[in-house]
Amino acid sequence: MNLKPLGDRVIIKQDEAEEKTASGLILTSGDKEKPQRGTVLAVGEGKYADNGTLIPVPVAVGDHVIYGKYSGQVVKDGGEEYVFLRSEDIYAVITE
Repeated sequence: MNLKPLGDRVIIKQDEAEEKTASGLILTSGDKEKPQRGTVLAVGEGKYADNGTLIPVPVAVGDHVIYGKYSGQVVKDGGEEYVFLRSEDIYAVITE
């Protein structure tokens, strides 16, 4: 990946869509819902507060996160799809 996020932006590799429902039904490609989870691949340096202090991005490379359904922008690079979003669109870090 030849991409570096700027400011408080984060690049995420989205998890694969589920192939089956919890009850075992197999989903067709049209029925698969876009997952709202993924792995952080890169983070920007953060954003500056009004007083000039740098506020770092609260996630790190390798974190598995949950983010908003309609958040971010999907970008293709080298045949792969990545989601660019602001750190404020990340709801939680999964700690399993």
